[in-house]
Amino acid sequence: MPSLQKTREPQDRPQGPRTVIPTHRDEVAAAGSELIGGPFGRRALTGRGQFTPVRVIALVAIGMFALGMVQKLPCYNWAWFRGTTSQYTHACYSDIPHLFSGRGFADGLVPYFDRLSGDIPFLEYPVLTGLFMEVAAWLTPGSGTMDHREQTFWMVNAGMLMVCAAVLAVCVTRTHRSRPWDGLLVALAPSIALTATINWDILAVALTSAAVLLWSRGRPLGFGILLGLATAAKFYPILLLVPLLLLCWRAGKWREYGTAVLGAAGAWLVVNLPVMLMAPEGWKQFYLFSRDRNVDFGSVWLLVSQRTGTSITPDKANMYALMLMVVAVVALGFLAFSAPRRPRFAQLAFLVVAAFVLTNKVYSPQYVLWLVPLAALARPRWRDFLIWQACEVMYFLGIWMYLAFMNSGSKQGLPVDGYQFAIVLHLLGTLYLCVMVVRDILLPEKDPVRQDGSDDPSGGVLDGAEDVFVTGRAAHPARHAAPAAEGPRVEWGTPGDPEPVTERDSRG
Repeated sequence: MPSLQKTREPQDRPQGPRTVIPTHRDEVAAAGSELIGGPFGRRALTGRGQFTPVRVIALVAIGMFALGMVQKLPCYNWAWFRGTTSQYTHACYSDIPHLFSGRGFADGLVPYFDRLSGDIPFLEYPVLTGLFMEVAAWLTPGSGTMDHREQTFWMVNAGMLMVCAAVLAVCVTRTHRSRPWDGLLVALAPSIALTATINWDILAVALTSAAVLLWSRGRPLGFGILLGLATAAKFYPILLLVPLLLLCWRAGKWREYGTAVLGAAGAWLVVNLPVMLMAPEGWKQFYLFSRDRNVDFGSVWLLVSQRTGTSITPDKANMYALMLMVVAVVALGFLAFSAPRRPRFAQLAFLVVAAFVLTNKVYSPQYVLWLVPLAALARPRWRDFLIWQACEVMYFLGIWMYLAFMNSGSKQGLPVDGYQFAIVLHLLGTLYLCVMVVRDILLPEKDPVRQDGSDDPSGGVLDGAEDVFVTGRAAHPARHAAPAAEGPRVEWGTPGDPEPVTERDSRG
């Protein structure tokens, strides 16, 4: 039976998949869109003129960030300065104003060079984050009451971090060319609004997202440079080189991987080497603090310690976490080489960072920021994303109520059992999203990103590349299965068709 599909002339055929509209494919997105007028239609202005996805999502991200600043208002007005549990009961705690005086910025001390008077002799943050903090201190007036100066320091940092949040949302929006609206997952993530101004993590998250964007554009050197800068602001971004190694190994892209590694090492050294040479004691404080830190809030080790009544020393926690990370990386390698189709870069990147979060000896509330952009790229489904976010919001509230309980003499807040339940929610929510990503890898036809015929939009040189090293199921595919490196061939219908039609759909 002849095909009923109307095809265009070759010169009119588009060069890639059409833009995926979430309200056309995601039931949760379609239902949620009723609040703003319903699913995307033919007469929608978005994408034309001033209403491009990048601009809309950047504005939404800034708006959500501003709401997060409003949420901190009780603390900004008084709770930070009274030394009471109010900053916990209002869930508006932030490290930023407390470290203004606690780490010497109020006194004009130079990070890493000038010794502090407390238990921590030097600033315990990586060099690029320390520079970020110092720039904010330069912009903070040196006169006025300490309360006012701390307010100003927090506000200056919030303004700088808002720029990072906008950059983060834009980078995620542009990474998958055919799925720009996935950036709304980041822009509307409640965890970003709640945790972005607790600490300075979003600086590293924005740099990491910019690095992933450059990799998706086939620029390994730019990726490496930005990843090196991100690692100079926080440790976790260096983990992305692990899944990249596995994927480049499977695809034989050794030159590109080497370029990325050299770029990352060079950028990290440029930032760190001057401080390393001129203030070695101050420079290594971050690494000593990370090594010697006790089992702390939010970690599975704290849960085990409290439930069993046994103390887990920092050395043991470090050893256990390292062993579990090695197991996770080995499992990730098996998954990368044996999956029927090469996993997408964002999928493995999310899994390796999630493994680090789950096994680390501390889980501060703002660490969720590390996973938000990777989750949006790895599993862009609103239902799964919101389930995970709900668990993280519950943990966010749980830790502050637990601290209120501990600091108020057990008069108010969440007792130990309640806080342990919040930790379990965080662990289960993250594991749930990991399971969904692994399912997409093992069953690539379930992957929402690949359903339009795409291979790996965030993969750069890996996108559409042939495999040179596979094992297990990938080395012995079923005879009826499609080749691992190929997706369904997309044929384009008439201009009014809402979605592309695959070769299978066009047959009689």
